[in-house]
Amino acid sequence: MHLDPPDDDALHAERQRIGRSIRNARVDANLTQEKVFLAIPLNRAYYQQIESGVANPSLNTLLRIARVIGVRIADLLHG
Repeated sequence: MHLDPPDDDALHAERQRIGRSIRNARVDANLTQEKVFLAIPLNRAYYQQIESGVANPSLNTLLRIARVIGVRIADLLHG
């Protein structure tokens, strides 16, 4: 079983930046959180944690979010 190493401030800040990028792309696409998390599908609370930078989503989850929003994953990561 693989465990992630403990978080540090830089990782947390980067997750928050990516979460803001996801939220901005979603809003620009005129989508609600509900439309996105239901299309993936994800749990509502988990999706909210992704946008707030609390959750550590998998690459597959980020790819699905990008696809539903209609952007490239690079746009979310570099946003």
